[in-house]
Amino acid sequence: MTAPPDNAQQTPRRIEELIPASLAAAYAESFPLISERLALVEEEFSSWLASDVEIISRIGSYLSQGGGKRLRPALLLLAGGMVGYKGDHDVLFGAVFEAIHTATLIHDDIIDEADVRRGKTSLNRLLGNGISVLMGDHLYLKAMKMALRARNLGILDLLADVTIGMVEGELIQKQVNGRLDTTEEQSLDIVRRKTALLFSACCQVPAILAGRPEEERSAAAAYGLDLGMAFQVVDDLLDLTAEEKVLGKPVGGDLRNGKLTLPLVNLLRLGRAEHRDMVSRILNDGSFGAVRRDEILAALAESGALQMTRETARSYAERARSRIGIFPPNAYRRALLDVPGFVVSRDR
Repeated sequence: MTAPPDNAQQTPRRIEELIPASLAAAYAESFPLISERLALVEEEFSSWLASDVEIISRIGSYLSQGGGKRLRPALLLLAGGMVGYKGDHDVLFGAVFEAIHTATLIHDDIIDEADVRRGKTSLNRLLGNGISVLMGDHLYLKAMKMALRARNLGILDLLADVTIGMVEGELIQKQVNGRLDTTEEQSLDIVRRKTALLFSACCQVPAILAGRPEEERSAAAAYGLDLGMAFQVVDDLLDLTAEEKVLGKPVGGDLRNGKLTLPLVNLLRLGRAEHRDMVSRILNDGSFGAVRRDEILAALAESGALQMTRETARSYAERARSRIGIFPPNAYRRALLDVPGFVVSRDR
């Protein structure tokens, strides 16, 4: 095992330095609204990664350099502006959600035996599964401890439900792994639990903090849920269609690991018998050896599965936009109306 580098640079103070240029451009409309508070979230999160336990501090430095979209904290801050929240707990919970998300990525990489995350060696490959599991657990517990500072039992209950749902989603995923009879309903239920619930909570928490009525809390939560569904459906597409240097991790990893995501479920339903055989061979081999990735891409396009999956993502994105019509117009709501377009058109 190789220790994380001990010469990790300090976290940049400007969030623009952390977001890839293409993503910063996509955030252009909303960025001026939240840039200052998003930088505070970054500082808060980085401070949690520091520790007087040397190995935790060194792993924290390694993780803080991993970059990422910071989409979840950004959504929380935009939702806070939309509902008129004026306190400081938006920064706190922005860091809480980033910690939960990072912990989830660590555990996912262990389960998937991943080698790369965001263009860097994954933590499990660097330090082994044992230490990585403990670091993921540490981040989960740290997030919950920090959330206690708000002294809001409703939010704590929500975070517990979301975390439970994410674990349930992973267990359901393992149960259906490699099964050619995986249904669209099962695939989307996994997406909802593993990804969309966290998006939903990010958008709902500011409404809770601001003491908004139940109708507004539900609308914000529904926006986040639909946005999260769109985001993950696109993610599943990109796992098959993107270039590795852009995606920041090996492409086709889901299929090699036995995960039949929505594009592949659609292919099995709409494609020919030979397409089913191609998918089956990849699942059996655990690689694109006997069947090349470009052959799968051609099958997805020919069968209409690619287009159908894109339409599903667009449908969720449009529904997300419709959810927040009850809120008074302001710059933050306008930015949130733009986010679904970014989500469905992204390349990473």
